[in-house]
Amino acid sequence: MFQIATMSDPSQPGQLLARGTCRHLRSLDFQGLEEFCPAPGLRVDVMALGPKGEIWVIECKSSRADYLSDAKWQGYLEFCDRFFWAVDAEFPQTLLPPETGLILADPYDAEILRMGPESRLPGARRSALIRKFARDAAHRLRRFTDPKPGQAV
Repeated sequence: MFQIATMSDPSQPGQLLARGTCRHLRSLDFQGLEEFCPAPGLRVDVMALGPKGEIWVIECKSSRADYLSDAKWQGYLEFCDRFFWAVDAEFPQTLLPPETGLILADPYDAEILRMGPESRLPGARRSALIRKFARDAAHRLRRFTDPKPGQAV
Protein backbone atom coordinates (compact mmCIF):
# COMPACT_ATOMS: atom_id res chain seq x y z
CA MET A 1 0.00 0.00 0.00
CA PHE A 2 1.30 3.49 -0.77
CA GLN A 3 1.38 6.47 1.56
CA ILE A 4 -0.85 9.41 0.64
CA ALA A 5 0.91 12.75 0.40
CA THR A 6 -0.86 15.78 1.84
CA MET A 7 -0.66 19.41 0.72
CA SER A 8 0.78 20.51 4.07
CA ASP A 9 0.82 19.56 7.72
CA PRO A 10 -2.87 19.18 8.66
CA SER A 11 -2.08 19.86 12.32
CA GLN A 12 -1.13 23.50 11.69
CA PRO A 13 -3.67 26.00 13.10
CA GLY A 14 -4.53 27.49 9.69
CA GLN A 15 -5.00 24.04 8.19
CA LEU A 16 -7.34 23.06 11.01
CA LEU A 17 -9.42 26.20 10.38
CA ALA A 18 -9.48 25.38 6.66
CA ARG A 19 -10.71 21.86 7.39
CA GLY A 20 -13.60 23.07 9.56
CA THR A 21 -14.43 25.76 7.02
CA CYS A 22 -14.50 23.26 4.14
CA ARG A 23 -16.76 20.96 6.17
CA HIS A 24 -19.21 23.83 6.66
CA LEU A 25 -18.99 24.84 3.01
CA ARG A 26 -20.04 21.31 2.02
CA SER A 27 -23.23 21.79 4.04
CA LEU A 28 -23.93 24.82 1.80
CA ASP A 29 -23.29 22.72 -1.35
CA PHE A 30 -19.90 24.39 -1.95
CA GLN A 31 -16.72 22.43 -2.55
CA GLY A 32 -13.50 23.84 -1.12
CA LEU A 33 -10.02 23.41 -2.50
CA GLU A 34 -7.25 24.28 -0.06
CA GLU A 35 -4.05 26.10 -1.02
CA PHE A 36 -5.31 27.08 -4.46
CA CYS A 37 -3.23 29.34 -6.73
CA PRO A 38 -5.60 31.47 -8.82
CA ALA A 39 -2.66 33.23 -10.52
CA PRO A 40 1.13 33.15 -10.35
CA GLY A 41 2.36 34.50 -7.02
CA LEU A 42 -1.01 34.10 -5.26
CA ARG A 43 -2.10 31.25 -3.00
CA VAL A 44 -5.42 31.38 -1.21
CA ASP A 45 -6.11 29.19 1.81
CA VAL A 46 -9.47 27.98 0.47
CA MET A 47 -11.22 28.60 -2.83
CA ALA A 48 -14.79 27.35 -2.82
CA LEU A 49 -16.99 26.61 -5.81
CA GLY A 50 -20.76 26.79 -5.40
CA PRO A 51 -23.52 24.94 -7.23
CA LYS A 52 -24.24 27.89 -9.53
CA GLY A 53 -20.58 28.61 -10.28
CA GLU A 54 -20.10 31.04 -7.38
CA ILE A 55 -16.48 31.47 -6.32
CA TRP A 56 -15.57 32.36 -2.76
CA VAL A 57 -12.10 32.90 -1.32
CA ILE A 58 -11.51 32.22 2.36
CA GLU A 59 -8.32 33.25 4.14
CA CYS A 60 -7.71 31.38 7.41
CA LYS A 61 -5.99 33.38 10.13
CA SER A 62 -4.90 31.72 13.34
CA SER A 63 -3.49 34.76 15.15
CA ARG A 64 -3.06 38.51 15.13
CA ALA A 65 0.50 38.12 13.81
CA ASP A 66 -0.73 35.81 11.03
CA TYR A 67 -3.27 38.43 9.94
CA LEU A 68 -0.86 41.38 10.17
CA SER A 69 1.74 39.57 8.05
CA ASP A 70 -0.74 39.03 5.16
CA ALA A 71 -0.06 41.80 2.67
CA LYS A 72 -1.60 40.08 -0.37
CA TRP A 73 -5.22 39.50 0.60
CA GLN A 74 -6.61 42.46 -1.35
CA GLY A 75 -5.12 40.94 -4.51
CA TYR A 76 -7.44 37.96 -4.01
CA LEU A 77 -10.56 40.10 -4.40
CA GLU A 78 -10.32 40.06 -8.20
CA PHE A 79 -10.52 36.25 -8.15
CA CYS A 80 -13.77 35.75 -6.24
CA ASP A 81 -17.42 36.74 -5.96
CA ARG A 82 -17.15 36.91 -2.15
CA PHE A 83 -14.19 37.13 0.23
CA PHE A 84 -14.12 35.81 3.81
CA TRP A 85 -11.78 35.52 6.75
CA ALA A 86 -11.97 32.30 8.78
CA VAL A 87 -10.81 32.67 12.37
CA ASP A 88 -11.22 30.84 15.66
CA ALA A 89 -13.11 32.06 18.72
CA GLU A 90 -9.96 33.58 20.29
CA PHE A 91 -9.10 35.76 17.28
CA PRO A 92 -9.55 39.55 17.78
CA GLN A 93 -12.28 40.03 15.16
CA THR A 94 -12.13 43.83 15.37
CA LEU A 95 -8.87 43.65 13.38
CA LEU A 96 -10.71 42.40 10.32
CA PRO A 97 -12.09 44.86 7.76
CA PRO A 98 -15.87 45.13 8.25
CA GLU A 99 -16.43 45.12 4.48
CA THR A 100 -15.26 41.49 4.26
CA GLY A 101 -16.98 38.25 5.19
CA LEU A 102 -16.33 36.51 8.49
CA ILE A 103 -16.40 32.82 9.34
CA LEU A 104 -15.94 31.47 12.86
CA ALA A 105 -14.23 28.09 12.53
CA ASP A 106 -12.66 25.26 14.46
CA PRO A 107 -11.16 22.00 13.17
CA TYR A 108 -14.59 20.34 12.92
CA ASP A 109 -17.06 22.93 11.61
CA ALA A 110 -17.67 26.61 11.04
CA GLU A 111 -20.36 29.26 10.93
CA ILE A 112 -20.70 32.29 8.69
CA LEU A 113 -21.03 35.29 11.00
CA ARG A 114 -20.96 37.93 8.28
CA MET A 115 -21.56 37.34 4.58
CA GLY A 116 -18.94 38.93 2.38
CA PRO A 117 -20.36 41.47 -0.07
CA GLU A 118 -20.89 40.15 -3.59
CA SER A 119 -18.75 41.45 -6.43
CA ARG A 120 -19.51 39.24 -9.44
CA LEU A 121 -16.56 38.09 -11.51
CA PRO A 122 -16.46 38.80 -15.23
CA GLY A 123 -17.58 35.76 -17.22
CA ALA A 124 -14.21 35.06 -18.85
CA ARG A 125 -12.35 35.14 -15.52
CA ARG A 126 -15.01 32.92 -13.87
CA SER A 127 -14.73 30.40 -16.69
CA ALA A 128 -10.93 30.33 -16.49
CA LEU A 129 -10.99 29.94 -12.69
CA ILE A 130 -13.55 27.12 -12.80
CA ARG A 131 -11.42 25.26 -15.38
CA LYS A 132 -8.28 25.75 -13.26
CA PHE A 133 -10.16 24.67 -10.13
CA ALA A 134 -11.35 21.49 -11.87
CA ARG A 135 -7.93 20.66 -13.30
CA ASP A 136 -6.16 21.26 -9.97
CA ALA A 137 -8.73 19.14 -8.11
CA ALA A 138 -8.38 16.34 -10.69
CA HIS A 139 -4.58 16.53 -10.43
CA ARG A 140 -4.73 16.20 -6.65
CA LEU A 141 -7.08 13.25 -6.90
CA ARG A 142 -4.74 11.60 -9.42
CA ARG A 143 -1.86 11.96 -6.93
CA PHE A 144 -3.85 9.83 -4.47
CA THR A 145 -4.46 7.07 -6.99
CA ASP A 146 -1.07 7.28 -8.73
CA PRO A 147 1.49 8.82 -6.37
CA LYS A 148 4.43 8.08 -8.70
CA PRO A 149 3.26 8.69 -12.28
CA GLY A 150 5.57 7.38 -14.96
CA GLN A 151 6.95 4.57 -12.78
CA ALA A 152 6.06 0.94 -13.17
CA VAL A 153 4.23 -0.46 -10.16
